[in-house]
Amino acid sequence: MTFLGIDLGTGSLKAAIIDEQGREQAVSSVAYALVTPHAGWAEIDVETWWNALVDAMAGLPRELRDDVRAIGFSGQMHGVVLLDANGKAVRRAMLWPDSRALAELAAWPEPQANPVAPGMAGPLLRWLVQHEPQAARRTRWALQPKDWLRVALGGACVTDASDACATALADPAGTWDAALLERLEIPREWFAPLAPSYAASGALSPQAAQALGLRAGIVLATGAADTPCAALGSGLARDGDALLTTGTGGQIVVLANDEPAPLRGLHRYRAASDHWYRMAAMQNVGIALERVRGWLSYEWVEAYREAFGEVTDASTHAAAPLTFLPYLTGERTPWLNPQARGGWLGLSLEHTRGAMMRAAFEGVAFSLRAGLDAIRASGAPVTALKLAGGGSVDARWRQLLADALDVELHAVDCPNAAPRGAAILGGLACGHWQTRDLATLAPGATRVAGPRGDAALAERYGRFIDLYGRVEPWFGGTMQRGALK
Repeated sequence: MTFLGIDLGTGSLKAAIIDEQGREQAVSSVAYALVTPHAGWAEIDVETWWNALVDAMAGLPRELRDDVRAIGFSGQMHGVVLLDANGKAVRRAMLWPDSRALAELAAWPEPQANPVAPGMAGPLLRWLVQHEPQAARRTRWALQPKDWLRVALGGACVTDASDACATALADPAGTWDAALLERLEIPREWFAPLAPSYAASGALSPQAAQALGLRAGIVLATGAADTPCAALGSGLARDGDALLTTGTGGQIVVLANDEPAPLRGLHRYRAASDHWYRMAAMQNVGIALERVRGWLSYEWVEAYREAFGEVTDASTHAAAPLTFLPYLTGERTPWLNPQARGGWLGLSLEHTRGAMMRAAFEGVAFSLRAGLDAIRASGAPVTALKLAGGGSVDARWRQLLADALDVELHAVDCPNAAPRGAAILGGLACGHWQTRDLATLAPGATRVAGPRGDAALAERYGRFIDLYGRVEPWFGGTMQRGALK
């Protein structure tokens, strides 16, 4: 008996199969690119997703596919897919990196229980109603990405609280806010009813089964958003368990038994289990480092070597501190400023490419620290983090993260946490596991770094925070200093 988890990510789709003990048996991944028809837009054809799923499934061993008993789903948060009454896509899906709806944020009343960003389903749908009325008239359902995928496989038209609460159209528990929808002139009937993430929500259709090389009738779990699925797949099961993921962006997630108190700049969402979680969401991790690497004409091996080399670290920082703000796409936690931007300050003739690359690594680490400080200010004393994500493998980078965040880091023995979490939801949906079993399914984790009390690094972090506060008026935002008290 095996269980399939499908993670519909921003840049790729992953399919993973786990066995009855929750151990990964096979994984397959297919990459794709977003469409940007106008500056600041981020869209994709759902056919691109479907083709990626078919190709990913073809990459999994036939004998494992034959034994699949349930499928769970994980999907990128915030975006939205519009379907007509026949289940066909009305237009390309609009995704979380999209910034077209920046002006729509003014329509949200203050205060909101969670931060509202332009790439969330709420602002995007508000924009659609105002700018694409023909598409709005054709719309029957406004679904989150993983819900579209489940429906495409024959599942029920439902959603779960972990995705609903991240649309900016529901309360923190995930219940659709009818009064807010009316205020925004977004039809209430577009939104699917709620079901638990681990509930059975339909069965695999014969047509989809044939396309994917699976048996028809397999149980389909409701599924959950990718961050809570990654938390589940990484073994977060108890109050206070914490996870750092580093990919295109970065997330710090801390599980909670009860609803956390609100704090500006932090998200408080429902987990894939019956928990809640606090989340600091930082937009510029891998995306910023990759762009800097390109600007400086580095290959990654050389970038790490020169950024973390003894000469660069010992001389250039001591002689002329260099600070990099990584906010190339705005920032969520803790600044809530989609207009924030980045760059280096402190450059001198003695600085090298390596010094600039090192400053970029530090700037990204400092942005993560600013998010973690917001979580600590909310009452969660985080001293250790599980570590996941493809951007956190290099030992030198891990040590810098441990020093900058002042935490122990424990690398999770699970390179594909989100699809693993989705697969676990499938096992729950078909009754193989119960929610009380989740702690026993936690993967192993190895301590890979601890803080060394680097006073010079701490001083540069203070300089980083001070610099952002000084330059933020250039971007048209207001620094939320309360998030770091």
